[in-house]
Amino acid sequence: MTRQIKTMEDFSEFVGLSRPTVSKYFNDPSSVRKKTRDAIEAAIKQSGFRPNIFAVNLNRRRTNILGIIVPNSTDPFYMALTRRIEHIADQSGFLAFVLSSDGRPELEERAIETFKSMNVAGAIIAPLGVQSHHQTLSALGQSIPLIYVDSPLDDSSPFVGTDNRQSFRLMVDYLCRSGDPPCYFGMPPVNNNALVRQEAYVEAMRQLKMKPAVVETAANASWDFEKFGFDETLRILSQGGFPTRTVLCANDRVAFGVIAAAFQSGLKVGRDAESDLRVAGHDDHPLSRYTCPPLTTVAQNYNEIGRLAIELLLFKLGETSHNGEAFRDDERILLSAEIMLRGSA
Repeated sequence: MTRQIKTMEDFSEFVGLSRPTVSKYFNDPSSVRKKTRDAIEAAIKQSGFRPNIFAVNLNRRRTNILGIIVPNSTDPFYMALTRRIEHIADQSGFLAFVLSSDGRPELEERAIETFKSMNVAGAIIAPLGVQSHHQTLSALGQSIPLIYVDSPLDDSSPFVGTDNRQSFRLMVDYLCRSGDPPCYFGMPPVNNNALVRQEAYVEAMRQLKMKPAVVETAANASWDFEKFGFDETLRILSQGGFPTRTVLCANDRVAFGVIAAAFQSGLKVGRDAESDLRVAGHDDHPLSRYTCPPLTTVAQNYNEIGRLAIELLLFKLGETSHNGEAFRDDERILLSAEIMLRGSA
């Protein structure tokens, strides 16, 4: 009966090689002679031994583990983003390890500390922004490459995301040409997008010589955007309604709540003359085409944001880009969005 092999020492004894030689193989199989490599691989098949990947990586100068931190692992945007990153990381010989901060600064800091203990080679982070631990992230960035996505941490760190000024200019222009100028329904201040998107709306309205109308909402730092939009819309409607018949929401999930509250209040949402309210969003959430009516919005290119983020990180790690792209170390990539015209506005 074959003795159970649990540790690297057990396996070294089983294969008849020194512990350093076996470790060298698991760090880089090409670093040992072919005869040695063949013997180790035959012993792996015979014994079924698999080393602890984290223990192996801790002994490397640079590991093959990449960290990803997102605020909400169940949000479709972050799910699509991490899938794309994981796929390209795997093609490049890296393991992407995903942690969620669940919108809580203390969990974001714990995730950062976890990645430090795992000796990750680099990380892609969607930061909480205004609530993020800037000093902790800055310290981590001194030791490994960091790429920020969705919401920038500051004005100088490498970042890949949507050009909010372009996307809101696109939507505001359309709404002003097709009906009443829009008022703006913001999102809870959970990251820097909350402020940047409001500023982008105000700027777009002023460029069109229109007066911005930002709807006052209750202070709320929750990621439950649908409930926020629903509750605030019911409150606004009970107090006389919106400043205009067109409501531009900071994101689609807020818009879902606005549409539901309008329906509950007996208002018709749509772009025809008989409708009481037009509602538009931002992001092109996967469910936005299935609301009633389908939501007019602007589409973020999830796949391209994920691809460019991992390609930029691999570039900073000295790896070759899959598409032969060359980046700068301080790269900030802003992608244009496109409008998706549907029935709500």
